Amino acid sequence: MFEKILIANRGEIALRIIRACRELGLRTVAVYSEADRDALHVRFADEDVCIGPPPPGESYLDFRRIIAAAEVTNADAVHPGYGFLAENADFAEVCESCGITFVGPTAQQIRQMGDKTEAKALMKKAGVPVIPGSDGVVSSFEDAGAIAKEIGYPVILKAVAGGGGKGMRVCRDLAELERGFHVASTEAANAFSNADLYLEKLIVSPHHVEIQVIGDTHDNIYYVGERDCSIQRRHQKLIEETPSPLVTEELRRRMGEAAVQGAQMVGYRGAGTIEYLVDRNLDFYFMEMNTRVQVEHPVTEEAYEVDLIKDQIRVAQGEKLVYRQEDLLPRWAVIECRINAEDCENDFRPTPGTIEAIHIPGGPGVRVDTAAYAGYVIPPFYDSMIAKLIVRASTREEALERMRRSLDEFVIQGVPTTIPFHREILRHPDFIAGRYDTSFLEKYARPSEEPEVKKGKAITIKRSAEALAPQPKRVDSEEPVTSNRDLE
Repeated sequence: MFEKILIANRGEIALRIIRACRELGLRTVAVYSEADRDALHVRFADEDVCIGPPPPGESYLDFRRIIAAAEVTNADAVHPGYGFLAENADFAEVCESCGITFVGPTAQQIRQMGDKTEAKALMKKAGVPVIPGSDGVVSSFEDAGAIAKEIGYPVILKAVAGGGGKGMRVCRDLAELERGFHVASTEAANAFSNADLYLEKLIVSPHHVEIQVIGDTHDNIYYVGERDCSIQRRHQKLIEETPSPLVTEELRRRMGEAAVQGAQMVGYRGAGTIEYLVDRNLDFYFMEMNTRVQVEHPVTEEAYEVDLIKDQIRVAQGEKLVYRQEDLLPRWAVIECRINAEDCENDFRPTPGTIEAIHIPGGPGVRVDTAAYAGYVIPPFYDSMIAKLIVRASTREEALERMRRSLDEFVIQGVPTTIPFHREILRHPDFIAGRYDTSFLEKYARPSEEPEVKKGKAITIKRSAEALAPQPKRVDSEEPVTSNRDLE
């Protein structure tokens, strides 16, 4: 059994892990860069170690510094959170070789599911529906063209080692495929040191629905419902909810059982997510597996009344999960909004700076995961997310109303945030009706007067009378309203 866990992360997820550890009676070690010296995860951990200067490559991504911090503090385990080293198989391997437990899947499982082509082949073998496309890496534009001709356009090129939309190009004809192949491979090489691409049929206007799975070392794997993550901008999730407006009880069962089959194929342990694209006919296709806890894990925790962080730790200690699949049913409708320090009127440009004042919403069914506070300096070196606002209620309609109320209460002064943007989405009639998919923001984009926006860079929701309900004037409307942000 563990006595002390080092958290190899920062911000709200580090604070979230510290809270879970404290409730389990475990001591914690925070690591921090010089930019995070005054961060809350440093303040609330039992011990803390500075691991270097602000750039992630010299601190949060440096194996040696983190392992050294674990050894000098006698930590039994390392929890990576999400982002940074959470899906780095080499880091997991180094931890184990040093006698430190990595709270997550094995290095082999991370490698298998982190390689998109190998993951697709494994899922196909497990009987999980996969998107038509190449069986592996496409080595040349000519090979990609032959496959695209066979399965039909449009197609999408993706980096084998990719994520976050990097190394990805949609191609609607042969000319676009030729241009896209060279651009995507170069981008993938720069981002992941791996230029390999694979090709898939593009599923037009799908829902992005993910299934939460959790497995232990006693051959038990469960699925804990779905999260609809279709509201995205540039492949980055903005809003997540469960139950999905699209998913029926029968579809949930089929997707969940397929996710378990896929996880069983690699003997998966710990928390993970099988991500699907679901088309208009309610056919679903495997997209990828994330071998870590997700940013949006609170959605599942609130809806199913589970604690995924504690489960991760228990599994890493060798404990047996005590769930019964038939008991894992959604008890609440839950919605999450990611609050970023970004200027939504200026192409969502990150806005590091000092939070002068902050008011966190509250009341029944409201949860805010954040590490921000008045006087907190948002550093420019990391992700722009500063908070996650999560609400739950008996019905989706009540959850929407609660989220709108909570967004109106959420005030941050000092830096612009995406709170106004979320207010617009939550009042859009199509979102309210559940009529949305991954193309939602494209359909309702309105160009700004800025020249760069005319090139298709900025996205904001239409404010026309027929598209958007009127919003009451707020007393803080003349001040920049920012919200907490801390994240991956």
